[in-house]
Amino acid sequence: MRGDMFGIGEAARASGLSVSALRFYDGAGVLVPAEVDPATGYRRYSGEQIRAARLIAGLRRVGMPVAEIAAAVRDRPADVRRRLDEHRRRLEDGLADAKRELLRIHALLDLEEKLMTRISLPASALAAALDAVRFAAGADPRLPMLQCVLFDVTDGALTLVATDRFRMAVATAAVEVEGPPTRLVLPLIFVDEVRARLTGGPVVLDLTPVRVTADDLEAKPLDQDYPDHRRLLDGLAATGARLTVDTAVLRDKLAAAPVATREHEGTTYEVVILNDEATPVPEAEWDAAHVAVNREFLLQALEAGAAGQLVLELDGPIKPLAVRVPGDDSRFSILMPVRA
Repeated sequence: MRGDMFGIGEAARASGLSVSALRFYDGAGVLVPAEVDPATGYRRYSGEQIRAARLIAGLRRVGMPVAEIAAAVRDRPADVRRRLDEHRRRLEDGLADAKRELLRIHALLDLEEKLMTRISLPASALAAALDAVRFAAGADPRLPMLQCVLFDVTDGALTLVATDRFRMAVATAAVEVEGPPTRLVLPLIFVDEVRARLTGGPVVLDLTPVRVTADDLEAKPLDQDYPDHRRLLDGLAATGARLTVDTAVLRDKLAAAPVATREHEGTTYEVVILNDEATPVPEAEWDAAHVAVNREFLLQALEAGAAGQLVLELDGPIKPLAVRVPGDDSRFSILMPVRA
């Protein structure tokens, strides 16, 4: 060392950069030595350059591109901090992208091992199906096993089912399917997070018995039996009245209708009685052609059904009331009757 000058070996030890790295940054014009012996080619670095070399070493360790490093060496401290913040954001974005790619790779490996079913469908179709069933999912903390939605994939279709024992909602959407049929019960918290993000283009869900993913969302399917909706629906062939109603008109009628009250497990609720013309009637006029249902449940079914018209199927006082979209069998709900 001569004065405050450092040989290349000393500069390497003082800065944390290797001798070869110092030569590289000299050749790249990032850190040119203060002196170069014309006879021997021996490089010497000033104390200020040692400080710059330490900065270069740190920036190199965090993966900053050479062009950015070169600019940082010339920058004022405030500008260096700005570059550091920008680089940190790039690293965070890159990490998020890498995590998504790793999830996709895991999903592909699962698919190859025949453990996974992958479905894709438009976001609008999944949103409509979820909206058609979400209202019927259980909310009773004493029955956590019903705070979920069934995802049933078979024959190019995704069927969603939700129930709280007193009503059931079913919606079906066409999907592109890779992998075997599957039937999984997913927790509401995951279903609601997926619904909140549904915008724009297609949605891809990877379904396995131990993990379900949608983009960067992930959940573990619930290990429980779910009511057999197919068996229940097979017994719903209506032999009674099948009435097309104006949704808004019926909603207004329900708002003004006479109601009765019932009590179940300590909870009191309102009951509305519909006759075979889908007109609410007083409890005193109930007869065998009428059906009594939970008023709030019926309003929620109307809201989830469709604007315009709906079809009500009334098949007497002991059969469920079905609420359907005219000409569309892919979405409907049923309400269990209340003893009038």
